[in-house]
Amino acid sequence: MDADSLVRRYLLLGLGFDRLEEGFVDAFTGDPALRRQVENAPKPDPRELARTARELRGELPLSGLNDERAHFIDVHLRALDCSGRKFAGDEIGFVDEVEAYFDVRISKGNEDSYSDAHRRMNDVLPGPGSLAERVQTRRKADEIPAAKLGECVDAMSSALRDLVRGTFPLPASETVEYEVVGDKPWSGFNYYLGDYRSKVAINSDLPQFMANLPRLIAHESYPGHHTEHCRKEAGLVGAGQLEQTLFLVNTPQCLMAEGLADLALEAIVGPNWGHWAQEIYADLGLDFDGEKAQRLSAASGQLISVRQDAALMLHDEGRSHDDVSAFLERWSLSTPERARQSLRFLSSPLWRAYTSTYVEGYRLLGGWLDQAATESDRRDRFRRLLDEPLVPSSLRSAPGGDQLGEVRRLDPFDSASTLEIPR
Repeated sequence: MDADSLVRRYLLLGLGFDRLEEGFVDAFTGDPALRRQVENAPKPDPRELARTARELRGELPLSGLNDERAHFIDVHLRALDCSGRKFAGDEIGFVDEVEAYFDVRISKGNEDSYSDAHRRMNDVLPGPGSLAERVQTRRKADEIPAAKLGECVDAMSSALRDLVRGTFPLPASETVEYEVVGDKPWSGFNYYLGDYRSKVAINSDLPQFMANLPRLIAHESYPGHHTEHCRKEAGLVGAGQLEQTLFLVNTPQCLMAEGLADLALEAIVGPNWGHWAQEIYADLGLDFDGEKAQRLSAASGQLISVRQDAALMLHDEGRSHDDVSAFLERWSLSTPERARQSLRFLSSPLWRAYTSTYVEGYRLLGGWLDQAATESDRRDRFRRLLDEPLVPSSLRSAPGGDQLGEVRRLDPFDSASTLEIPR
């Protein structure tokens, strides 16, 4: 089977999973005829989908694809094999499921580290009452008034977009449309529509906080998901790597995308993002303590594994929802309402393993970025995450960053590049 035929079958296979679970295909910007072919066919058998994934893995070595593309498709086929078997009703251990989906092996975090995080947060928020009470008081004071939310979103998005365009250029036609929605298990979601357009939904069921909004907009838009989609569409898809037209839930590309997006704010603004955001809020008539927000963010970052621990308790240890909710309330200092919202996400059949993309993605990609010798090198590494078809095992095989295969310095928006941006 030649490369084009294999990639076409890979796309049809991935699209087939959306017939089993709507939303499994997060984005598809390829040939509409392929989607119509899948939609007009009988509903697929999940075991047949898993078998096809294994067959395609076996045919990869003879496809003529280069090592980078072959490895990318291989780990995604492994994930689809697991998804097919899960849809068919096979019992697969949660840790094994996460490894098959996301190319990482997970384990529980350290509660001593969580205690240390609480001590550091206590230093930032001294005073009477429990730490949880003081955190909730702080969050309440930090809540964005509903009447101001749209204005804040627009201002933050515009400021981040200007920074991104100067560092990681985007096509002049790119746009992000924001909408407020409810009854969702997440705080924000990017729907990439292709042709450099995204729709970002923000959940109105959860309060939006001044300290979190810059990170949310950076995550979903600039230089997070929207920016990555745009640059990969122009670069990889424009160069003929059509496998990049498909973005699937529960695959390694999700871990890479979420890790990148969680690191996006510091990547574009730098460590003093709080002071930067404070000036924007001041222009909107809102009082925001940027320095305190930075310190709290740094301390609470040590709690990143709490939600993955909760997933392991729920699905690997068989603990009750009450036990897991209490664990979340204790260590993440959540209200009962926010803990239940987290449990809803962790309990979703489609999304239950997905929390590991944030935890392990932030660790893996953040560790790789931290190995950069200079700020210029760090910026270049982040650009590679935006532009190249990397997967977790790509970074693990080259912790120093100099053995990731041939380093492609082609920037699809560089005026010296011969690559034309597709219209």
